[in-house]
Amino acid sequence: MPLRMNRDSFVCTGAILIVLIAEIILFSVSNAQARVGQDSAAAKSTFQTKCAMCHGPDGAGSEVGKSMNIPDLRSPVVQKLPDAQLAQVISDGKGGMPSFKSSLSEDQIRDLVAHIRSLRQKK
Repeated sequence: MPLRMNRDSFVCTGAILIVLIAEIILFSVSNAQARVGQDSAAAKSTFQTKCAMCHGPDGAGSEVGKSMNIPDLRSPVVQKLPDAQLAQVISDGKGGMPSFKSSLSEDQIRDLVAHIRSLRQKK
């Protein structure tokens, strides 16, 4: 009898552990998805307040931006640039574009790069 009870206890304990591990994994995935949604909403808001004046709400360029010959952020030329290079341009500025390193955190700049990447799908 004691051997049977140990085996049953082992099987039951194993099943409980599997269920707990599955719940932890599902919880982690749902939290990561929620964070991505929050990040993209925050990045879109940052883009609207810091970038859209020149780049337009969709990255194609506003009238002001077009008069300054800014590139279409949706274009293959911009989309092919490495993330690091886009982040550097946002941080340091380029041509008539101001630097944002003193007004945006590294995380905000990284999220803006991701937002710029999402604009390619909207062209």
